[in-house]
Amino acid sequence: MVRMPSTDQYDVHTPALSLTIAGSEATGGAGAQADLKTFQELGTFGIVALTCIVSFDPKDDWNHRFVPVQADVIANQLEAIQADYAGSLKTTKLGMMGSPETISTVATALRNQEWDHVVLDPVLICKGQEPGHALDTDRALKAELLPLATFTTPNHFESEQLSGVTVRTLEDLKEAAKRIHEVSGAAVLAKGGMKLDGPDALDVFYDGETLEVLSAPKIGDHGVSGAGCSLAAAVTAELAKGATPLEAARRAKEFVTEGIRQRVTGNTPFDALWQGGLRRA
Repeated sequence: MVRMPSTDQYDVHTPALSLTIAGSEATGGAGAQADLKTFQELGTFGIVALTCIVSFDPKDDWNHRFVPVQADVIANQLEAIQADYAGSLKTTKLGMMGSPETISTVATALRNQEWDHVVLDPVLICKGQEPGHALDTDRALKAELLPLATFTTPNHFESEQLSGVTVRTLEDLKEAAKRIHEVSGAAVLAKGGMKLDGPDALDVFYDGETLEVLSAPKIGDHGVSGAGCSLAAAVTAELAKGATPLEAARRAKEFVTEGIRQRVTGNTPFDALWQGGLRRA
C-alpha cells in the first residue's frame, strides 16, 4: 500500500496559472520557450500547447524553417489542459498560430470555457510562409482571434495593419492604439519600440478610458529576439496574478527592458532577451 502524505507536509497554496498557445523556437529566445521562462520568473505556473515548430536555418542566413503541428494534435493538447485545470485556468496568451486551420482550432477550444483574460500577441507574418498563405492567416487571426482577446500587444507593423494608421510618430501610435481598441474591445499595448525616432522606446497603453505612454531609454540600436513574446507573456502572468491591465502593462515594460539590457548573444545576427533580467536590475 502506498501511503499518501498528509496535507500538513506540503503547501497546498496553488500558484496562478498561465497558458501559452504558441510555437516552439528552438534557440530558446522566443516563442513558447520565452513564454514559459517569463511565466516562471513572474511567479505563475506555466502551461503550453504548441502550434508549430520554428527553427532558424544557419545554412540560409538564419531564415525561418516552419513546421505546423497538426490541428488534431493541437486540439488534443488543449482538451487535456482544459480538462485538467477546469475552473482554475482563466488566463491565456496566444502567440504564433501559423495557419487558418490552427487559428480555427484554437478559437474553437477557447470558446469551450470562460476566460478572465485572453492576451493576443498578433503575430501577423511568419517568415517561413508563402505570401498568400501568410495573408490568409492574417485575415483569419483578425476574424477569429482578435474578437476573443481582452488584451493585445501589437508591434509597430502589427499596429499599422490592425488600425490602418501609418505610424511615424508617438501621436500616430496613440491613434493606432485607440482604433485597435475600437475594433476589438481589448486593452491595447501598442509597441513603438525601436521604430520611432528619439532616445526612448515608447509604447502606448489604451483601454477605452486610460491612455498612458510607457517610456524607457533605448538600449542598443536594434531589436532583440523574444522581446514581443516576453512582453505579452509578462502581461499574461501579471493578469493571472490579479493585476489590472495597466499595472500588467507597466510591469511587462519593466520586465522586457531589463531583459534587453542583459541580452544573450549567439551566432545569429540578432541577440535574445534574457527573461531573468529583473534578478539583477
